[in-house]
Amino acid sequence: MAAEPETMVGRGRRVLLVEDDLAVRMTLRYNLAAQGYVVSEAASGTEGLSLARTRMPDLVVLDLMLPELPGLEVCRILREETDVPILMLTARDSEADKVRGLGLGADDYMTKPFGVREFLARVEALIRRAARRRPAEAADRIVLDDFVLDRTAHRVTAGGVELRMSPREFDLLSHLLGQPGRIHSRDAILRAVWGAGFTGDHKTVAVHIRWLREKFDAFPRLPFRIVTVFGVGYRVDVSTGAARPPAEPATQG
Repeated sequence: MAAEPETMVGRGRRVLLVEDDLAVRMTLRYNLAAQGYVVSEAASGTEGLSLARTRMPDLVVLDLMLPELPGLEVCRILREETDVPILMLTARDSEADKVRGLGLGADDYMTKPFGVREFLARVEALIRRAARRRPAEAADRIVLDDFVLDRTAHRVTAGGVELRMSPREFDLLSHLLGQPGRIHSRDAILRAVWGAGFTGDHKTVAVHIRWLREKFDAFPRLPFRIVTVFGVGYRVDVSTGAARPPAEPATQG
């Protein structure tokens, strides 16, 4: 039974459904969309992992039993690559399955059958919790130890020393630092930083990443680093108070 959309609580938040049961997927999709969520779907673990890497969802709803790649394995890989909230679903009421799923990094667990209202409440709670613990993309300032990115002043400093950046370099760094731990595909970076009308290719992103890394070479104790996720895109790892590992070779961009 569909839940009544009293308020559009989703407000454009992106949810990825990874579920091979078409009836279940259609029901959840309908109810999520009715609440304002933007829903992507996958019927296999392999497809779900690919979409999670390219669509950058705000939440992944992940079935335990999936073709091609099991849900637990998808959960393990996603948790290694990103901090996206994961709500696992299973038809088996096994404590061992729940413990294993939560141990691999799932944020919550629901056993089928379940009520739509409870499902929507858990989705909303997970997204809100994640939003509170990560820096907001629209924040005016990002402060990590003695590193400061000031969006209002369009200025970056490390240890009180200003890092000179082109407007595009600044926008790229601002975008990546706004969502630390999340993998950004090259296509998504081009859309967010260069705009939908940009006609260049992925090499543009790689070149600007290289330029940023070269600037960072003069600051070996920056509390973050830009990591290349081969075949996918880039991620910022934050390690406040720790020395930054050596920069990756430019050929990896």
